[in-house]
Formats: sequence, structure tokens, C-alpha cells
Amino acid sequence: MDAKMGEAQESFREDECCGIPSLPPFNSPYRPTRLQIQRSNVCSRAYFVVIMVFFHVYILNVIALLLYVHYNNGPGELVSANGASSASVSDGGGSLPQPDPPSRDVHVEEYTHSFSLPRIEGIRVGHVQQVSLIPERTHEIRTLSLKPLLFEIPGFLSEEECRVVVQLAQLKGLMESQMLAPGQEQQESNQPLLSLSTEEVFSLLDLNQDRLLQKQEIVSHSRSRDGTWLSPENLRQILGGLEAGLTAGTLTLEEFKRVYDATQRAGQQHSGRLQGQVKQRSKHTWLYQGPGSHHVLQTLRKRVTSLTRLPSALVELSEPLQVIRYEHRDFSNAHHDSSPAHAETACTHTRLAGNTSAFTEVNCRYLTVLFYLSSVEEGGETTFPVADNRTYDEEALVQDGVDLTDTQETCGRGNLRVKPKVGTALLWYNHLSDGRGWMGELDEYSIHGDCPVSHGVKWVTKSWVNVDPDYQKQARYQRLVAQRHESIFGMEEHYQPLAHSDLHQDL
Repeated sequence: MDAKMGEAQESFREDECCGIPSLPPFNSPYRPTRLQIQRSNVCSRAYFVVIMVFFHVYILNVIALLLYVHYNNGPGELVSANGASSASVSDGGGSLPQPDPPSRDVHVEEYTHSFSLPRIEGIRVGHVQQVSLIPERTHEIRTLSLKPLLFEIPGFLSEEECRVVVQLAQLKGLMESQMLAPGQEQQESNQPLLSLSTEEVFSLLDLNQDRLLQKQEIVSHSRSRDGTWLSPENLRQILGGLEAGLTAGTLTLEEFKRVYDATQRAGQQHSGRLQGQVKQRSKHTWLYQGPGSHHVLQTLRKRVTSLTRLPSALVELSEPLQVIRYEHRDFSNAHHDSSPAHAETACTHTRLAGNTSAFTEVNCRYLTVLFYLSSVEEGGETTFPVADNRTYDEEALVQDGVDLTDTQETCGRGNLRVKPKVGTALLWYNHLSDGRGWMGELDEYSIHGDCPVSHGVKWVTKSWVNVDPDYQKQARYQRLVAQRHESIFGMEEHYQPLAHSDLHQDL
């Protein structure tokens, strides 16, 4: 075998010398050779670049996530593993509540966690968002302006819901601010202006729709001092008829008609004496939305909670629903719904929890939700005179010697006007964010007013969410209310029939 291998190698050397392409040398299977592979510098450099690009993208994503978490965490949002909030108020360590389902009542234990104030993103003017506020239906939220942050929600209320709210306001009685003839003092009357039949009034009062009126259903409409239909005299007659009914403690429709008609005749006589003196007037009333109120009013409050995404406790402890009626030529000059915060002022809704005295009490309203309860044939637009101006100052409200806050004269010159349409809602923020998830400075661009009604009648209702710029004061206020909630609710269940001083309270 060695001789044959020697002859093969000799032949290989001869072919190589003669220029004949040679075949690869024969390698013995007993002696494996190592293949020589030349590495590519180009491939290794490209591989390194790809690795570095992915590494930098990963680092940038981590930084972006940290920034997002940092700027979206409001005061006290960080909660430790055992459920204790890391941001608590100084007195007692309590803090504000987490958002809870709107249907739940207010209880003390709900005030153990803190929350921030979410805001709907405007994105850009004309942007449309989809939101589900009621089962099996989607509403559109359309951005109308960014300064102020203003949205329109068509179809927020049904026409039937709007009709019920108007009827409840008429039943409650609208307060008139009357502009009288020259030489006479301005008077304020709260005589009811009812256009409801006795059957409609009975149905509105019959909260459980059992065709019988109980005492608690009747007194549910006597919870504030401007409840004119149930004045002390009226209430005494109604409750007297309740005790004299065929069924003790209840009133049928026929029995209610006899008592109700008698109370209305006295009111109409007094109203007729004032009618001839009135020159101009606006009308409004307040509707209670808490336990025992009409189910439409409670549904409306829950829907506002879902729309704003605010904790239900804030919405429940805010002002009652205000209903306003604008008749021919009625209007309101441009104004801010809320007030700027100063050291010498205190919010009206938290003044009892302030533990300090203030020279002035002001309204502190984080946002406004306005509902159109009727359409208007002509006029009556809601105007925002300086919406989306590049800058804002007091001088911008006066153009060519004309005051833009005077909506009676200059309504057509406002930057943005919204025509009333039944069921449509407007939402705008009266305050900016402080950058930490709480209420900041007053948004000057939120100034707004109502154009004069040229033809028709305009019905609107406003829902405000009250928030104190002082986070700790708001927390203290909500704890005080929560602690007294159950005792107050228990007192309401034990009203005495003729204790009018207790019944007529401004809640």
C-alpha cells in the first residue's frame, strides 16, 4: 500500500509541473485535515451594528416608560403592597378615596385611598372619541376647543329624560330674579310656574310607581329653601290630607287632586299680583340627586361619573343639579364658573373643613357639564368669546371699544358658539392641571355666556364637580362628610310630619 501512495504523490507532482489542473490531494482517512476558512470582516461589522441598534432602542423604550409613569402619577397614587397609600394628609394619616362604582353609597371605609383627577385628552379640534356610557350604546365625544378643553357629546340624554328633568324643575318651582319698573326695588319671587297636569305631578312624586303617595315621597321634594311648591303651608295641607286618607299614610290620585288643587289656587293669586311689575327675569332651581330622588336624576349623576372618569365620591358630594329656563331675550353675560385660588379665599363647599377663617368664600368647580334640555328655534347659543385665542388678557375682551362679555350686544363676535340641541351635552374644564394630577390654576379661556333667546324657550341644566385646590382640605372635608353620612341618612328616615324647620334644609 505504501508503494501505491508513493506513485500517486509522484504523479501529482508531475501534473502540477506541466500546468495541468490538479485534483485535491488524497487524504488518508486515518489523518483528518483541518479546513482553513477565511473570516469576513464585513459580516462581523454588520452583526455588531445590528446588535448595537437593538440595544439602543431597548434603552430608549425603558427611558420613555419611566418618563410616562413619572408624569402620569398624581399625588398619592402610589399605593404600597399592603394597601396603605404613600401620600397621606397630615392630620390622622387619612387620604382621599379610590374611584368606586357609581351605584354604591358613600361610606367611611371608602375614604382610605387617594386618587388623582383624570382629564379627557383633547388631541386636536375636531377629534372624535368613542365612549360607552350606557349598555349597548356608544357615544361620540367631539373636541370643540383646546383652550379651554371643551367637548361636545351628542345624544347624551334622551328626549324623554330631558322632558322628565324639565317637569321636575317645574314641580320644584323656579326662582325668579325680577327686573322691575324704574323706581321700584328689585324683588325675588319663587312662585312656581307649573304647566303640568295634576296627574303628571302625581306621577313625578310617585317614585316607586305604585299609584300611592307615601310621606317620604312627598317630603323628597322639600329639601331646599327654594322648594316653592312645598312651602310650610302647602306641606302642612299635603301631610294633613295624607293622614286623613282612606288608607292611612298614603294618598290616592283622587285624594291628591283635592289637596293639590287647593294649594295651587293660593299661589296663583299671589303670582298674579307680581306679574304686571316684571320687566325682565331669569329662572332657575336646584334638583337634589341623592338617595330618594327621582331615578332619572340618579341615572344622570351616574352617567356624569362615567363620562368624567372621576371618583364617584367627588360627584356625589358636589352641588345639586341646577336647571335654568331662558325665555325671550333672556341671556347671561360671559363669566367663569369657578374662581382663582388665593390665600384670602376659601372654597364654599369645604369651608367647614378649613379650620381657618377667610374673608371671601368662592365657588371651586373643577369642571362643568351642561345639558341642553330643549332645542331653540333662534338664538340662545352658548358662547366662548376667547376660545383658542393665542394669548389671553383682559384687554382681549374689549375689541374696537366693544366688550365681548356683554353677550346681549356682542354675542355674534365670540370665537366659538354652540347652538342648543335637545339631549346634547357640553363638558369643559374650568381649571388647568397642576402637573401632578390635581387641580391647578383657573383656565381663563373658560369664560362663557349665553346669547339672548330670539325665538323659543331654552332649557339647560348644569352639573358641577366641586374640588378644592388644597388637596389636604378636600381630603379632610370628604372624611367629615363620610363620618356623618350614615347618621344624617338615618335622621331623614324619621322626619316628623310637621317639623317644617327640619324639612326645609338647603342640601
